[in-house]
Amino acid sequence: MDYVAALLPPVVMAVAFTALIVTIIKSQGGANKAKEDAAVDAALARAESAGQEPTAHGA
Repeated sequence: MDYVAALLPPVVMAVAFTALIVTIIKSQGGANKAKEDAAVDAALARAESAGQEPTAHGA
């Protein structure tokens, strides 16, 4: 019975990890995909414009 106690935690973690991955894959896309993509594009545009502003001191 010691081998059952030794194997149970890794098996439980493997099942939980598999369920997590399946949930992540199933939640990709769908009705909110366009809204999420637009939010990411807007954030990237803000980050790029902030990085291109000239600095008062420089090399």
